[in-house]
Amino acid sequence: MIELPLVNNNKRERKPSWLRVKLPVGKTYREVRKIVDEHKLHTICESGNCPNMGECWGAGTATFMILGNVCTRSCSFCAVATGRPPDYDEDEPRRVAEAVKLMGVKHCVITSVNRDELKDGGAAIWAETIRQVRLQSPTTTMETLIPDFKARWNALEVVLQERPEVVSHNMETVKRLYRLVRPQARYERSLEQIQRTKDYGGMRTKSGFMVGLGETEEEVYELMDDLLAHGCEIVTIGQYLQPTKHHLEVAEFVHPDIFKKYEEIGLQKGFKFVESGPLVRSSYHAERHLI
Repeated sequence: MIELPLVNNNKRERKPSWLRVKLPVGKTYREVRKIVDEHKLHTICESGNCPNMGECWGAGTATFMILGNVCTRSCSFCAVATGRPPDYDEDEPRRVAEAVKLMGVKHCVITSVNRDELKDGGAAIWAETIRQVRLQSPTTTMETLIPDFKARWNALEVVLQERPEVVSHNMETVKRLYRLVRPQARYERSLEQIQRTKDYGGMRTKSGFMVGLGETEEEVYELMDDLLAHGCEIVTIGQYLQPTKHHLEVAEFVHPDIFKKYEEIGLQKGFKFVESGPLVRSSYHAERHLI
């Protein structure tokens, strides 16, 4: 196997050129900003410090985050606030759907924080959001990036009954690093969720993970194999970027050539679509994953 160069990360080194992004600007960006603010909505674009916010909002798309913006879990990679969430807003599904309609979104991506304190993990709000989007924008297709519901599979079924076109659940990292990166999640649980979604039928299954956390190439390929064995059809691969000094440090900045290599090998292994690049996030170019 040919080893391609990795760029080691240290405190004196600036981010490499391939990780530089443009600042959010433009009329469409400002219009999306206004709609999000007026409807008092949350987006993972903002809460997750997504590097593609300027590009996506400038194109009139955004990934909505429901059930608030405070997560009950404390993943060591994630920029979303963690703690005890306030009561959820029962009117949020309607406002999300209204924003989708106003933006003229053809393909809508919805995600959420984890709400482990709720008996159904927020599944009822998930289902109502999907219904409201269909009611107000019947031609809009949807991707739902859902949590694991702590293996409460009846809650998962509440979401799947609404039959969104794509159901995504992110693995985030390789098996060896799971307890470090996602201490309140389980590798096998997430794989089982993807398998159960696949078995339910009719929807495309998708997952995403980060590199640059200290994984090896062999571990990446093992994760790909596990995903395929559990019915995953689409995978996204992106560079981990440390959101604050309190989060995990970047172990390495992975060269774009390696991302290209992961894409090629993923397609060879059998994924229907692989989105792989330093700035790729799970909802990046999500509309292409329906083709």
